[in-house]
Amino acid sequence: MVRSVTESHPTSADRRQRALRAAYESVRSFTEQLAAPLSPEDQTVQSMPDVSPTKWHRGHTSWFFETFLLRPELAGYRVAHPAYAYIFNSYYEAAGDRYPRAERGLVSRPGTIEVAEYRRHVDAAMAQLLDQALSPESLDLVELGLNHEQQHQELLLMDIKHVLSRSPLEPAYASTAACVASPDPEKPQWVEHPGGPVEIGHRGGGFSFDNESPRHVVQLVPHAIGDRLVTCGDWQEFIEDGGYQRPELWLSEGWASAQAQGWHAPLYWDDTGVFTLFGRRPVDPAAPVVHVSYFEADAFARWSGARLPTEAEWETFAAGIHRSREDLAPEQHALHPDATAGAQLFGAVWQWTSSSYSPYPGFRTAPGAVGEYNGKFMVNQQVLRGSACITPPAHSRLTYRNFFPASARWVFAGLRLARDL
Repeated sequence: MVRSVTESHPTSADRRQRALRAAYESVRSFTEQLAAPLSPEDQTVQSMPDVSPTKWHRGHTSWFFETFLLRPELAGYRVAHPAYAYIFNSYYEAAGDRYPRAERGLVSRPGTIEVAEYRRHVDAAMAQLLDQALSPESLDLVELGLNHEQQHQELLLMDIKHVLSRSPLEPAYASTAACVASPDPEKPQWVEHPGGPVEIGHRGGGFSFDNESPRHVVQLVPHAIGDRLVTCGDWQEFIEDGGYQRPELWLSEGWASAQAQGWHAPLYWDDTGVFTLFGRRPVDPAAPVVHVSYFEADAFARWSGARLPTEAEWETFAAGIHRSREDLAPEQHALHPDATAGAQLFGAVWQWTSSSYSPYPGFRTAPGAVGEYNGKFMVNQQVLRGSACITPPAHSRLTYRNFFPASARWVFAGLRLARDL
């Protein structure tokens, strides 16, 4: 007999499952809230190969639960449509063939109505599954799926900003006045560290992605890190000093990219201001600069007589300012932007580091298709730390390792500076 998690005398596993059931409803609902301001046409456009249509994000996150939980776990489950496994698979080779990523915007059907029906179909089945007692491994997959959907909530906003920016109408996604409150644009203060051995990586307890472990020792050199992010005003000085015309400041590949693509300012900047999710606005000199590539961040750091911090330096600096997620009570499993506003660690922009995205010592990929989640991308990427204003509030933590190619500009990415002592 299948035991329901609603029976009396709940175990710790029952309590965890109840919490995940509530989290499932909240996370899935929030995705739909993010999509609600967008028309069916908005949700179908793919403005470049790295961007995915909004409706694809909504379908893919449903496919994840269907593929890894419902099909193997729920007796009698029937897939919503046999073609969805092909349309909404992203990069999981072990899960079967997939539609080409760069052509997702060519798929007019299923439309937004059918995708909404797909989400309801999956949600109804997941409600049945979550009312049954699940193994710890299955609960882990539910938790992974929720964090995966939160990643796509952020990607949805990143991508739709690029989509809307390509329209001559420059429509606003929302009418909110600003994404991030601008701090007092004082000169940054340097926070020194004597160097030596430090531990970084997830401690265990609470959710983390596999790339955040194992926790290990790193040797730091004596260094200092700026206590605030680089601002748009700082970046304007870089532009005015010819930063985009001086090859001696740039890595070779970065200079080639800047020349080939005509970079002369951060993405979305022009002579009339900057395009934001809230429409075109004047450039705010006090706001953190955003939508710069790693190549641009590295060139700016060199122009400043500084460098980008390593991810170990960033994590050590952040740990000295705020407690990590693992140290918080279960109901506080997030790093709240308002608690770190002074140093702008979280809730402003992702911050480029000088660290290549590679496995920590002792890292092992999980068996099966889920093992493709992070490990297969550990080449030709740079690590970013912190979180952005579009990151779901419960999706930030000290050890989170985001990663993108060095040329990526549509990412909500900025930087802080470091220097050797």
